[in-house]
Amino acid sequence: MRLQKFAKVALVVGSLAAVAMPLATHAGTVTTFSIESVGSQLGLGNADLKQTVLNIIRLLLGLMTLIAVALIIYGGFVWLTAAGNEENVEKAKRIISAAVIGLIVILLAWAIVIFVANTTANVTANT
Repeated sequence: MRLQKFAKVALVVGSLAAVAMPLATHAGTVTTFSIESVGSQLGLGNADLKQTVLNIIRLLLGLMTLIAVALIIYGGFVWLTAAGNEENVEKAKRIISAAVIGLIVILLAWAIVIFVANTTANVTANT
């Protein structure tokens, strides 16, 4: 029981450290926090509206993909530490299957966004 609590805490701390690592490595590059500096780092500077929306959608879909993969890893961790407990094994299977379904939905959403972006680019192109 104590080992499971430690493992959960270690997983959370490790995940937070992995997320914070890019922020720590680029901490010296941004000296002030403003909307303009955040927007320029995200590529939202002087881009047109369509490109800005695509950048935001890409960012959100990438974040959701990261969460889905983390859930798959968490489900594998729960399964690995189940120690033969059928209830925990079933819980892990539900977590993994839900995360895989979520990942498929995210990839389909990504394909739809790319299709719509390419279609609107062909329709609205200046010829």
